[in-house]
Amino acid sequence: MSNIVAIVGRPNVGKSTLFNRLTESRQAITDEQAGVTRDRHYGKSEWGGKEFSVIDTGGYITGSEDIFEDEIRKQVELAIEEANIILFLVDAKDGITDLDTDVVQLLRKTDKKVMLVVNKTDNTKLLEEAVEFYNLGIGEYYPISSISGSGTGDLLDELILHFQDKSEMEDLEIPKFAIIGRPNVGKSSFVNALIGKDQNIVTDIAGTTRDSLNTRFNKFGLDFYLVDTAGVRKKKKVHEDLEFYSVMRAVRAIEHSDVCILMIDATRGFETQDQRIFHIADRNKKGIVILVNKWDVIDKDTNTTKKFEELIQKQIAPFIDIPILFISALEKQRLLKGLESAINVWKNRSQKISTSELNERMLEIIEKNPPPATKGKYIKIKYCTMLPTTTPSFAFFANLPQYIKEPYKRFLENKIREIYNFSGVPITIYFRKK
Repeated sequence: MSNIVAIVGRPNVGKSTLFNRLTESRQAITDEQAGVTRDRHYGKSEWGGKEFSVIDTGGYITGSEDIFEDEIRKQVELAIEEANIILFLVDAKDGITDLDTDVVQLLRKTDKKVMLVVNKTDNTKLLEEAVEFYNLGIGEYYPISSISGSGTGDLLDELILHFQDKSEMEDLEIPKFAIIGRPNVGKSSFVNALIGKDQNIVTDIAGTTRDSLNTRFNKFGLDFYLVDTAGVRKKKKVHEDLEFYSVMRAVRAIEHSDVCILMIDATRGFETQDQRIFHIADRNKKGIVILVNKWDVIDKDTNTTKKFEELIQKQIAPFIDIPILFISALEKQRLLKGLESAINVWKNRSQKISTSELNERMLEIIEKNPPPATKGKYIKIKYCTMLPTTTPSFAFFANLPQYIKEPYKRFLENKIREIYNFSGVPITIYFRKK
């Protein structure tokens, strides 16, 4: 279980700059794959050996000044609901504004950890004047400059002290599935069709956070948890910016799951928003199954399914080894197929390959197709092993690992996928000095 940190505050206090500072070095690593949409609102970060997700609420506010207040209020409320820790950013140059005070009123209602961050303390004078932010009544503040980075180390040192430990549920050998996707693609219908009225099969287990719910599903020979799914708990009506809302909800569900069941609406195709949610699951190294819902209302000929599959694969490239199933939650068509597929992906994600077997299969392939020489230097890969990580990762040991390029990495991944079944599972490959 990863922790979710949300950056909130009024416009122009430097939320996106802080977001970029927290995620950039990390993004450069996780976004090596071509075709991954750089998502300016969601990123992974790491400090002191602890990984966490960062959400920037800044990128979502559009429109004229007068709708700002309403938009900020909604976003702060949603951030409070979904994040574990809130960074409340203010501007040292402007001092306390009315809008800052309004945000404080919202933050007072939560018992989650709120850290007051005073940005743009770029000189000694501003550092001294930052004392006025004590008047907000939130207690301690952290002066930083998100442009130069000064103060961010102290902020992060404090931040990670407030992370939640892994939940007790982490240890259970039962897969956790999150049903994710844009609003109105049929997630609730899917869950209701599964759970039905037969309530005795459902045991609600209070989840890792106060308002998260995990529902145990145990019938038809299947056993798993549905994580924080749509429709499992009643939500007050939401009128948030749909894009922001669905990304926030997806992040929480994805973080707590092993396999993500991404539902899309057949009548609308695979949209940018679906792509964004897919990449969040991919970046979190979760297993993924794509269910195309409302397939019953599509006019079909012999090639419709194939065309639709190709369209999705084009959008999710380069990671295209993903089960795609066509279902109807309303007609209850192929729902169990979808679940069986998710169970298989979970098994694929959990498999371990012995070092001797891996070397026997892969070294022969590498010998026939060695990495291309760079700058007249020949690269030799002598040994490989599967790392003892929760998600499939492989290390290849070479004399000059720094010269191995992305295309060769892709080549090795494709070979591993040809030999072993990692359908639906992201694979990470590292090159190390032997």
